[in-house]
Amino acid sequence: PGRLGYWHVGVPPSGPMDHLAFRLANKLVGNIEGIAALEITLIGCKLKFNADAIISVTGAPIETTLDTVPLAMWQSHQIKAGSVLNLGAISDVGCRAYLAVQGGFDVPDYLGSKSTFTLGQFGGHGGRSLRVGDVLHLSKQVVSHSAKFTPYSFQPHYTHHWEIGVLYGPHGAPDFFTEADIALFFSTDYEVHYNSNTTGIRLIGPKPEWARADGGEAGLHPSNIHDNAYAIGSIDFTGDMPIILGPDGPSLGGFVCPAAIAQAELWKMGQLKAGNTIRFVRLNQTEAATLEAAQNRLVAKIGSDDIASSVDTNRPKVSITKPSIKMMGNHVPTVSPILAETAKTANQIKVVYRQAGDKNLLVEYGELVLDLNLRFRVHALMQWLTAQNVIGIIDLTPGIRSLQVHYDSLVLSVTALLGILQQAELELPPTETMEVPTRIVHLPLSWEDPSTQLAVSKYTQSVRKDAPWCDMTGTPNNTEFIRRVNGLESVEQVKNIVFNASYLTLGLGDVYLGAPVATPLDPRHRLVTTKYNPARTWTPENAVGIGGAYMCIYGMEGPGGYQLVGRTLPIWNRWNVTADFELNAPWLLRLFDQIRYYPVSADELVQMRADFLQGKFQLKIEETTFKLKDYNQFLNQESASINAFKTNQQTAFNAERERWIASGQANYSQESEQDNASDQALIIPTGHVVAKSHVAGNLWQIKVGEGNIVAEGDVLVIIESMKMEIAVTATCSGKIARLICAEASPVAAGQALLLIEELT
Repeated sequence: PGRLGYWHVGVPPSGPMDHLAFRLANKLVGNIEGIAALEITLIGCKLKFNADAIISVTGAPIETTLDTVPLAMWQSHQIKAGSVLNLGAISDVGCRAYLAVQGGFDVPDYLGSKSTFTLGQFGGHGGRSLRVGDVLHLSKQVVSHSAKFTPYSFQPHYTHHWEIGVLYGPHGAPDFFTEADIALFFSTDYEVHYNSNTTGIRLIGPKPEWARADGGEAGLHPSNIHDNAYAIGSIDFTGDMPIILGPDGPSLGGFVCPAAIAQAELWKMGQLKAGNTIRFVRLNQTEAATLEAAQNRLVAKIGSDDIASSVDTNRPKVSITKPSIKMMGNHVPTVSPILAETAKTANQIKVVYRQAGDKNLLVEYGELVLDLNLRFRVHALMQWLTAQNVIGIIDLTPGIRSLQVHYDSLVLSVTALLGILQQAELELPPTETMEVPTRIVHLPLSWEDPSTQLAVSKYTQSVRKDAPWCDMTGTPNNTEFIRRVNGLESVEQVKNIVFNASYLTLGLGDVYLGAPVATPLDPRHRLVTTKYNPARTWTPENAVGIGGAYMCIYGMEGPGGYQLVGRTLPIWNRWNVTADFELNAPWLLRLFDQIRYYPVSADELVQMRADFLQGKFQLKIEETTFKLKDYNQFLNQESASINAFKTNQQTAFNAERERWIASGQANYSQESEQDNASDQALIIPTGHVVAKSHVAGNLWQIKVGEGNIVAEGDVLVIIESMKMEIAVTATCSGKIARLICAEASPVAAGQALLLIEELT
């Protein structure tokens, strides 16, 4: 379930984090799969029903009562009008629960789905999480109810330590990781970081050795690659930190992924909670398909006559996937993530076919270089596949030198897909004669806009204090870093290059919602940088950044890794159709658009941004044709000057890398995050009560001080975890005797925060 068909413009599927519990909830109330339901993360809500309804609650164990009477999970219930359903907190294991209502909820579709994408502010109920006072309309009136149950043995197993089945690839050893890295990856218990949500699950674990010194034109760090499409569930190394990309994650990015979660195992991602541990277990295509088929058969049985009509409490609850995984053992992969290769010849570009989970295949052309001839070959393949209308292909997402083919492996086998792709190579037209329509789009840019400076400052404060893109005084400064790493004489020279460049859009959705990944047509305008390590947790909407040799405009607020230079206009218009935004196509830019910036002040941009979405400000756009043959002639004519620029740039690039190694900044350490979140040994005096954090996270605010008098239920501290603010409240009335915590520090689940002296 989710929003499909828009991955190529950076719209994620969204939908449930735990698709299995979601599917089972719908089956229990008699819905077809995919009907909209509610997802509850960590803490629930109180709901008053103004009409009769049939409901079910599935997922992680959650305190559930109906009119103060406990209500059983994993079965259907008839609710009478006027009843109040109270969903409390997730208890102990798991992270998310699901509430399904017969007929679903009556909310409008956006781009073909009711799924809420909160970062994009669309879908669901107002494009956001639910608030007190919201009214949700049901899709139909309940007529009759026949109770349905999920037998105990059919219910998924939730735990603090997870084994998750993955497929090796698309990136592995020996080209990106060392063999030792891959062995370590499959033998490590990774810890779930509190700074996780539906966009991605950040993991704490060991740093790879890496097989390369750097990413070349893609960036200074060896995790950097030329942007390609991601599969949902990919384990993405953003620098040295691995992140599992969730259903709200980005479609394109420039980082390597050594594995992707199998479709049947993706549900586990939705139940990972801060402090949990994960062990990745390798599957192959056959094993993944077997697990998926078995899971589908299980879901299909729910509500049918051949399943037990009551909950079997005598049988132990088991994981529906764990037995199959354990049979295989946790061996180090001996096969390559590369499924097939086509060798380079006089008439053929080298092609590599990489496994990207059991639902995606990554087709890569040529060597690891930025070459527009490779991008045009990708475009030719995409056009060919679109024309063939292959049954089983869901969508196609181009990268810089790659094409991701998203397919249904139960309809189209990977073997059959490889055969189709290899046949395409025999029929594609010669690349050198290709030409495409292009528009020159003129955009205003507020250089070093205050919003981008805030993002850089927040990163230094909350994520990494020793970031290499700080200036000589320790102040974070992205443009100074760009100057230094490119061997330029001044920041003003950086600014001049950005405003003189013509950026060719090679992909959309780099960081969501039509965000372009673009590179200057003139190689002398390609400012090469490294991406943030680890990535930022917040970037302002429409910030402009440079990563590797690429420029990107952030389509919305969210995470990111590019070095920020300024801010521009919105490139996504959620609701309005204007001269620059077409009906049912809310993205501004198209593939092969050329972006050219002109300078404006921060105040001018504020007004332009407001006017642009209402159609009161219109862009200057020129339409023309881009001919690859002419472009290659330009490169040949200017080769001497281009080579001189790149030589100077490479010298500065190498010097920066050596400076990182000498200063210790080359490696990002997560040790402090693990060590600081440990509990202190406490002696609890008689008559005192200890208040503890019930989740792992970051202590955001302390609301009380020593000596303060508090009543039972008062908020003591607020923990930030899984992108939520979670209050720790007093369990008794008394006086704050001792604070044993500090703001802006990590805390572990169960960690003591303060002592309360009970009032007598």
